[in-house]
Amino acid sequence: MKLFSNNNNFFGLDIGTNSIRIVQLSGSDKSKPKDLIRYAYSPIDSKLVFSESKVDRSRLVQNIKDLVTKANINTKNVAVGIDSSKVFTAVVDIDKLKDSELAKSINYQADVFIPTSIEDSIIDWAVLGESPKDKTKLDLLLSSTTKDFAISQLELIESAGLNVIAFEPDVMAISRSLVPPSDTESIVIIDIGARSTDLVILFDNLPHLARSIATGSDALSRAVAQNLNSELSQAEQFLYKFGLSKDKIEGQVYQAVIATVESLMVEVDKSIKFFYERYENKKVNKIIIAGAGAIIPEFPVFIANRFGISVEIGNAWTNVNYNPTIRAELMAISNQFSVAVGLAERY
Repeated sequence: MKLFSNNNNFFGLDIGTNSIRIVQLSGSDKSKPKDLIRYAYSPIDSKLVFSESKVDRSRLVQNIKDLVTKANINTKNVAVGIDSSKVFTAVVDIDKLKDSELAKSINYQADVFIPTSIEDSIIDWAVLGESPKDKTKLDLLLSSTTKDFAISQLELIESAGLNVIAFEPDVMAISRSLVPPSDTESIVIIDIGARSTDLVILFDNLPHLARSIATGSDALSRAVAQNLNSELSQAEQFLYKFGLSKDKIEGQVYQAVIATVESLMVEVDKSIKFFYERYENKKVNKIIIAGAGAIIPEFPVFIANRFGISVEIGNAWTNVNYNPTIRAELMAISNQFSVAVGLAERY
């Protein structure tokens, strides 16, 4: 869908578990929000995303092609999200060095931090500032993924006739889309996907902790189906209609999912405590909920009560200019577009 006449030289592509999302923005002034040019999404069979068979990968490629055509994207250049479960991310201390020496030092020391060998990995990093633990060292955000996975994804996207200009972990993209550049507070982002939950803690508008938790909305739906002895499709309807309400249908959905929700909250709590241990002078001021968590009834209230921290519903379009006439339409799909928008905002 074309919204403005401006052009742009790349778009963001998010291949999720159950759907594909595309966003194209326009604007080169980094001090100003970009304009929304095009966006589109399409449901897909979840097995295509995780399958290695040639037939399934060909079907996925065709789905990407069809959506690019549907959106009337006018460029082959694309920034692509990488599922956070495929990325290892850690904040580490490294010696302060000149820029010319830093890259060599990181590559030399990376095998101490990442779970795969350097030879089999692609590594990226960002200097966050001075280490809070050792003033002689730098605070470094280190990310890695396997070369095999990166090559596989590159081949997939190129098979769709596209030119990959960047791969980026989903957690980095959502940090960019959900938080205004001027917001320097300590913020926790909880983005609940189908199979996993992305968690980011940032301050000064930079991620200082990022991880993927292996619990998502699918686990909640399965818990409802099992406890209420219902079909999975009906369980999903119950989840998104009644959520964590203790009053609706005698709190049956709440009772069905609370153990799974608490398991997820334990991991969130561990992450916040780890953040506090490293950054002792910081205090989380806000939690932003995105993904399924933003539309499950009573879920944001539950988290606010659980942690005693203000909770906001994430808005993927918060840093984007768009035609006011489509605001309702954009807000209705906001919970699905955090990654795609963040990718499109990359430059």
